[in-house]
Amino acid sequence: MRVIAGTYRSRRLIAPRRLATRPTSDRLRETLFNVLAARIEGAVFADLYAGSGAVGIEALSRGASLVYFVDHAAPAIEAIRGNLASLEIRSGFHIECSSVSAALRRLSIMGSQGPRAQGPCTIVFLDPPYPAAGDYAGTLAVLGQQAASLLTAGGIVVAEHSRKMPQPLAESYGPLRRYRVLEQGDAGLSFYSLS
Repeated sequence: MRVIAGTYRSRRLIAPRRLATRPTSDRLRETLFNVLAARIEGAVFADLYAGSGAVGIEALSRGASLVYFVDHAAPAIEAIRGNLASLEIRSGFHIECSSVSAALRRLSIMGSQGPRAQGPCTIVFLDPPYPAAGDYAGTLAVLGQQAASLLTAGGIVVAEHSRKMPQPLAESYGPLRRYRVLEQGDAGLSFYSLS
């Protein structure tokens, strides 16, 4: 696993130890960031279910101003910290060691205080374990309910998922409407924006 482009291009990243994770492949990350290219510079980016932090680090490498890394597993937090340290990234990020729902509640109410001084998120990326259909639906529902305080006016939400999900993602979650689906190998990316 490596950083695809930007400041930290070609630098290696480690995966969490002792966790059965499925990191977003280099190829899928490249596709994702090709689509997001015009939105990344200066963006506030949330990497939910961050695992190794590869997606959020890619956002930092390409010019995001702030990345929130959210994961509840200690090995994932250790891997994120290790990857940031190995790249000598010392600022422009905030690590939330908690459940995604708790982190979203905090981000929603923090307003302009603390690490959210740069405002709501421009892009939210979520990548729960593929079999966790409940996590997809629950997280997207919370994002839909709190979209006004979590997302900028032109903000988007991107969900990475299996192409063959037993319970497909809905077309909408509150004011979030799916506007694009990309499929690559066994993975899919669903893009949502405020309607």
